[in-house]
Amino acid sequence: MSFTLAGWSQSPSKNWMLLDHTQDGVYGMSVEKAYGILKNRKPRKVVVAVIDSGVDTDHEDLKEVIWKNIDEIPGNGIDDDKNGYVDDMNGWNFIGGKDGKNVEHDTYEMTRLYVMYGKKFEGKDATKLKGAEKKEYEKYQKIKAELEQKRAEYESEKGSFEMLATELGKTINEIKRRYGMEEVTSENLQELKIDEKDSLVTSVNMLKLMFMFLGNNDKEVMKNLNEGLQHYAGALEYGLNPSFDPRPIVGDNYANSYETGYGNNDVKGPDPSHGTHVAGIIAGKRGNGIGLDGIADNVEIMVIRVVPDGDERDKDVANGIRYAVDNGANIINMSFGKAYAYDKAAVDAAVKYAEKKGVLLVHAAGNDSQDIDTTSNFPTKKYVKGGYAKNWLEIGAMGWEPAPGSVGSFSNYGRKNVDIFAPGVDIYSTMPGNEYAFENGTSMAAPSTSGVAAVLMSYFPDLTAAQVKNILMKTAAHYPGLMVSRPGTEDLTDFSTLSVSGGVVNLYNAVQEALKVSKSN
Repeated sequence: MSFTLAGWSQSPSKNWMLLDHTQDGVYGMSVEKAYGILKNRKPRKVVVAVIDSGVDTDHEDLKEVIWKNIDEIPGNGIDDDKNGYVDDMNGWNFIGGKDGKNVEHDTYEMTRLYVMYGKKFEGKDATKLKGAEKKEYEKYQKIKAELEQKRAEYESEKGSFEMLATELGKTINEIKRRYGMEEVTSENLQELKIDEKDSLVTSVNMLKLMFMFLGNNDKEVMKNLNEGLQHYAGALEYGLNPSFDPRPIVGDNYANSYETGYGNNDVKGPDPSHGTHVAGIIAGKRGNGIGLDGIADNVEIMVIRVVPDGDERDKDVANGIRYAVDNGANIINMSFGKAYAYDKAAVDAAVKYAEKKGVLLVHAAGNDSQDIDTTSNFPTKKYVKGGYAKNWLEIGAMGWEPAPGSVGSFSNYGRKNVDIFAPGVDIYSTMPGNEYAFENGTSMAAPSTSGVAAVLMSYFPDLTAAQVKNILMKTAAHYPGLMVSRPGTEDLTDFSTLSVSGGVVNLYNAVQEALKVSKSN
């Protein structure tokens, strides 16, 4: 993949997140450098629960690191270990039914709240509402307006993508026909000499522009256009559709946020792309000569599926956290988030349970280019009833490029609510079917952090979750005077102002501090 900044072009190394800034010139986490001072230490096995969309447990770079429930006999239909989940060999799927069916798409939480409040306030005289009910009604009106606006925006975007895909498709076919090309590339398109009076010139200029942003050849451009179209079409059909409700597939009592035992053991699910990429960042088998080297070398991935194509549900998140804690996870990676919460109290209770049991929670800060000190990205480390989780890390996305494009343009940030940044731009990792790909997102930055935390817990087994968090915060790599574009804008800001720590996760620094703090030396 090639990217352009300030007039120059460069491609990121596939392992840039593992590299060192001083030695390699990128904002990596000094992972390989850290292993140099760990080689004489004996590690223990650490379990990282990936609460996500599912994971391809058969992937060539992951199958050796997938957690196995040794107390469960596979396929006998019996809950051998009496943990409430039958045949949970590699984890659990909380968005599947006992008949084996799975939720693939779901609505956004905003849409679900719109439906819930709509039923409550239908036919009521708003002028007579008082107190808490009046506040709920005001929230309903806000959500209703936002949903209607979002649907209108997405209808417009869908139409634009449809028109663009159609017109560019025609242009590509005409260029191939007229000039005898089998493939239209950025290079051969630039070489075309077209008269300004030619009817094709406007379309070719538009195609050149698309090549700048969407790919280097016609297949890449059309693929990205169609993916954009599918995104908006899918959101209108599912996420923003008040009439769509897949929850009956699960068969639970959704009104009871504390119900357990529902779901099935299909931890792969219909589309495990996101979770597979996340898992590879943490634990892609190191040293096997294929794919990539993940961050942690003595780790097992426990797979917990709660994230559909749409917003995850609080009940499932809470149960996913509890399952992970009860079945031996040391770290829980949560690369998901949403703008609204349905039952944050239930999630808070699970977070407190994890805190009590000494399990570290790592959460992606979100991809809306927002300051989450002033906007919401649930779940959060702040409890509804006050106070903050001491076992929680909120992660923003760092990139490999020099200033001012060093921070992911999509990344949320916050001087109070984002703890630290980690690599999350152009991250190369595993994809279903023994494939690999570059992806962007705080969804990638969170597992970058989880992988580093897993190394610390593996080589320094006496460290608690709170100590690991404190070490990562204390040893963040700082870059004094690094002026970056504030995500979502062209305004320059000091990188140190975008998070609590003001820096980037750094394993080498963290190991040096752990050598001082740990009693296992």
